[in-house]
Amino acid sequence: MEHLRCPWCGSDPLYTAYHDHEWGRPVHDDTRLFEMLLLEGAQAGLAWITVLRKRDAYRQAFHGFDPARVAAMDDAELEALRQNPGIVRNRLKIASARRNARVFVQMQAEHSSFARWLWAHVDGQPIVNRPLTMDDVPASTPLSDTVSRELKKAGMNFVGSTIVYAYLQAVGVVNDHLASCPCADLA
Repeated sequence: MEHLRCPWCGSDPLYTAYHDHEWGRPVHDDTRLFEMLLLEGAQAGLAWITVLRKRDAYRQAFHGFDPARVAAMDDAELEALRQNPGIVRNRLKIASARRNARVFVQMQAEHSSFARWLWAHVDGQPIVNRPLTMDDVPASTPLSDTVSRELKKAGMNFVGSTIVYAYLQAVGVVNDHLASCPCADLA
C-alpha cells in the first residue's frame, strides 16, 4: 500500500507539520488540552488552517493557554481582544474562552485534572480507527455526543458534538489517520 498523508492537510507546511507531529497523538497535559479546546471553539464555522495560522497570536492573547489565567480575565481584557487582528474577533467566541476556562478549572478541581476526566471516557486508551478514505471519517460519534453533552451540562459553550469530535481527534483520544497515512501508527 502506498503511504499517503491524510489529504485534509494539503501541502501547506504549517498544516502538514500539525498533521505529522500533533494531530491524533495522545495529549494528557491540561494546558495543551485547554489550548486545543479553545482553538477548536474558535474554529467553529471556519477552516482549521485559519485558526492554526493564528495560533501564536492566540497563545499571546490568552496567556499561554493557562486556563486559570484565562478564567481570571476581566471584561475589559476580553473587549480589547476584539481589536486584535491576530485572532478571530467574534465577541461570542472570545467570551467563550473565559467561560470555558472557568468550567475547565472547576473540572480540574473536581477530577484532579481535566485529562483524567477526558481520558476516562475511553478507559485511558485512544480509539484507533483506520479509515480507508475521508468519507469513512465521521463528523461526530456517540462518544463526541456524550462528551459534548457533559461539557455543555458543566457550563461550556462552543462544544457541540462536531466540534468535540474534531477536538477528540486533535488530542488523540481518537486516531483517525487514514490507513494509508505514514502517521497512522505513530500517533
